[in-house]
Amino acid sequence: MSLAQFTKQELVDMSLVDMAYAIIESNNKQTVAFTEIMDIIVAATGKSQSEVRAKIAQFYTDMNIDGRFLCMGDNRWGLRSWYPVEQAEEDTITQIKPKKAKKKKLKDEDDDYEDDDLDYDDLDEFEDDDLLDDEEEIFDEIDEDEDLLEDDEELIDEDEELIDEIDVVDDELVDDEEEEEDDLTLDEEDDDL
Repeated sequence: MSLAQFTKQELVDMSLVDMAYAIIESNNKQTVAFTEIMDIIVAATGKSQSEVRAKIAQFYTDMNIDGRFLCMGDNRWGLRSWYPVEQAEEDTITQIKPKKAKKKKLKDEDDDYEDDDLDYDDLDEFEDDDLLDDEEEIFDEIDEDEDLLEDDEELIDEDEELIDEIDVVDDELVDDEEEEEDDLTLDEEDDDL
């Protein structure tokens, strides 16, 4: 089923997930990149790129949640019905192979040291120094945070002063307007007499 068989009105009423299903299904069991799906939807519906981009996060989430779709890596999507369960798991799970060369190298380095060569008392001193360095870094960060808080408080104080000045100017303007209205009212009364 492709989008070509739907009318323009049907496409407007259809959800993006259903359109994606029709696009992927018509692709002869070949995965489709998410960007290609978006381009086809834009072309078929006549919606602008900005309209579709506004819905892209929800659309991507819906595709992930919808049980009909299967992401095959590199943001390429297929249909779950194309793959047997065992094959789908093998295709989507990346096998991580340990690097044997590093293990061998580490093993060779471990053989170079004998237990008798190590002085464990020296190790305690290094750990204490490292802990002191970590504590100093933490205290430095706390001091920086306190400085930022003080800067923020100064800005807040300045803002409050500006607001107070604005209130004073507003009050003066209101008083001036009231005086003008009173003067106009008095002039009108004088004219009436």
